[in-house]
Amino acid sequence: MAIAKALTVFDIYERAKVGPKVEEKEWDFKTIPQTASRLKKKYNIKMDKKQIIPTDKELINNLFKAGLEMLVECGVYCIDTNKIIRYTEEEVWASIKAAPKRVTYGEGKQARELSCRSYTDKRPPLIQGGPTGAPCSEEHFLAIHQSYAQEPLVDTIVDGVLQTIKGHDPVPQSPWEIAAVKSEAIMVRAAQDRAGRTGMGL
Repeated sequence: MAIAKALTVFDIYERAKVGPKVEEKEWDFKTIPQTASRLKKKYNIKMDKKQIIPTDKELINNLFKAGLEMLVECGVYCIDTNKIIRYTEEEVWASIKAAPKRVTYGEGKQARELSCRSYTDKRPPLIQGGPTGAPCSEEHFLAIHQSYAQEPLVDTIVDGVLQTIKGHDPVPQSPWEIAAVKSEAIMVRAAQDRAGRTGMGL
């Protein structure tokens, strides 16, 4: 039996073209909820609504087992091709082992290290602030992002998206979409500069 290797973006791209075809509604309203419900029962997963992050070791292990089984069984849905990208359990483990243990966001004084943490870790988590993909007006885009960047607790920015660019709708796969994405990056960097957080991760 061949040893599984960590998958590349090229491997995944090819699988997105040849995987089994499924309608998005069937995936969203049948495949995922039915599989999740079955695995919840199989692994006896019961969440305590008063505890956001579980600390019970058996529950943590069962959540991981259920998640791994769900990924292997269901795969990942590609909305562009309406096909399922399949992975074997061996490929998932190989990718986990090959994944970096830490990564640095930002540079200089604003550099922040993101590393693996357990629920017993005493180090505080990184705080990512921002509208996180929410639509923002051209008029207020810069000020909105500056308000996040100037908060000392915020380590990195997850930016919003422009509702319009020079009054035009940034229609997907159009020149206006490209212009909007470039403008977003430029304005977020400007917002960080204004807040005195030059080099902050984005």
